[in-house]
Amino acid sequence: MGPALPIRSEAAPLLTASVLSYDGRRLLETLLPSLAAQDFRDFEVVVIDNGSRDDTVEWLSVHWPEVEVVTLPENVGVSAALNVCAQAGRGALVGLFNNDLELAPNFLGELVAALAAHPDAGWAACKLMDFRDRSLIDGAGDLFLWTGGASRRGHHEKDTGQYERPAAVFGACGGAALYRREVFDRVGPFDESFFAFYEDVDWNLRAQLAGFECRYVPSAVAFHMGSATIGRGLTDFTRYHIWRNSIWVVAKDLPLGALLRHAHQLLLGQLINLAVAIRDRKIMIWLRVWRDVVRGLPSVLNRRREVQSHRRLSLRELEAVVGRGEPARRN
Repeated sequence: MGPALPIRSEAAPLLTASVLSYDGRRLLETLLPSLAAQDFRDFEVVVIDNGSRDDTVEWLSVHWPEVEVVTLPENVGVSAALNVCAQAGRGALVGLFNNDLELAPNFLGELVAALAAHPDAGWAACKLMDFRDRSLIDGAGDLFLWTGGASRRGHHEKDTGQYERPAAVFGACGGAALYRREVFDRVGPFDESFFAFYEDVDWNLRAQLAGFECRYVPSAVAFHMGSATIGRGLTDFTRYHIWRNSIWVVAKDLPLGALLRHAHQLLLGQLINLAVAIRDRKIMIWLRVWRDVVRGLPSVLNRRREVQSHRRLSLRELEAVVGRGEPARRN
């Protein structure tokens, strides 16, 4: 019998590990034992079951009775389910984890220590490695680009030690990160209109604009299976949501000065998307994206006013973060 998870007690733990799962029992069979094997022990585990059709809930009750389970009656989308994760539990720190991970034994402890050492940091990103080929980096913190796109630092690079320096970065993948709960209260929830994809990019950018820093912690290593829930490959569902949501991030979050200064790069990003749509014979998806972008624009602009009213980052400081993933030089 393997190691057990901490038993829920009356005293609130320091950390709540919130796991988002959809039809993921077989994935939890890897993730939960890796959580149970953590060196750091002051945590609780909450699994948010996002309307699964498999036997996840019943299996958890039998095999992992220490886990608190929040059952959603239907799949509400990634963004809304992540908000349930962020609100779950009692810890001052909240870890958000997709079910397709395996965590190194020191994972939680390294992230907790990094936030303790950097009290101005609002959240922390881990070092993600490919689950199947563990010589490949899956992501070393997230980047946001002036084309309006986003990516993971070092994605699919051979790990030769090039991302072993702790640093401030743009953001963290929302499926493997640690947050201060109070920062969620100040930045606000994930935007549920996104449904899936770029909801973490949007949150990262809003948190940066509000003056918080994200720490990259290379000593916190997780192995990522990648698209284990939605399937591998670029589906029409994925294309639609990435193209639409990336435009909404730009329209909602970027200050006017950034929009003007980087208009040519933002236009290039949209032209690249159009070229890809033509090449892959997905022009109808591209047209549907722009139809829905325009339909949703009044609501996006309303939310923009709120985002910009909380902005603390200057344009110079924002440009030190966007595109390069370097530490912001804050006034």
